Amino acid sequence: MGLKLEIANLAKTYNGNPVLRDCSFAFDRGQAHMLLGPNGSGKSTLFRILALLEKPDAGVVQYLDGDYLLNQELALRRQITLVLPKTGIFNASVFHNVAYGLKIRGVARGETEARVAAVLAAVGLTQKKFHRALDLSSGETKRLGIARAMVIDPEVFFLDEPTASLDPANAEIIENVISTMKRQRKTTIMMITHDPAQARRLGDQLLYLKDGKIVPF
Repeated sequence: MGLKLEIANLAKTYNGNPVLRDCSFAFDRGQAHMLLGPNGSGKSTLFRILALLEKPDAGVVQYLDGDYLLNQELALRRQITLVLPKTGIFNASVFHNVAYGLKIRGVARGETEARVAAVLAAVGLTQKKFHRALDLSSGETKRLGIARAMVIDPEVFFLDEPTASLDPANAEIIENVISTMKRQRKTTIMMITHDPAQARRLGDQLLYLKDGKIVPF
């Protein structure tokens, strides 16, 4: 049902400009949290810190399994995934792009094939399984990035504007994937969006980043 995430007194400054200021919040496990806020408010910076890819200047990020505080080591990092607005892909097939995360985790071939097939079906890329990933359209590439994140069954799933600049058909597929994950309640979902209507469609909790702090929306 996902991990619980708590942050306390986070602060981050870039070039003398405070981005996060005394930012504290507790994110419920298994819930879909939608984060809104103006450009430059620090949303992507906050997500990189929460995903343990960047360190804050001050404050604490804690992941809890029940009441047990997890160490921020490789085992925890492998339970967290962040899908960025620009998807980086390998010069390989769609299948091998999606399977890579399972390969480095030592997942058996049979299980890998089954899990890859399931996520490709979920994002509508089954027919592209053996295509070269670099030949996909921009919308298909976004869906590939989400499939690559989904296949590892993350406990916490960060999505940074996953439908930005997409046509309605691709955006709808991605929204359907997120809605399905939300209903299953197995993953804590954290998503940045600039669209309040989308946030209401997909979120259990709507949040706003203002003046470096998270406030309910």
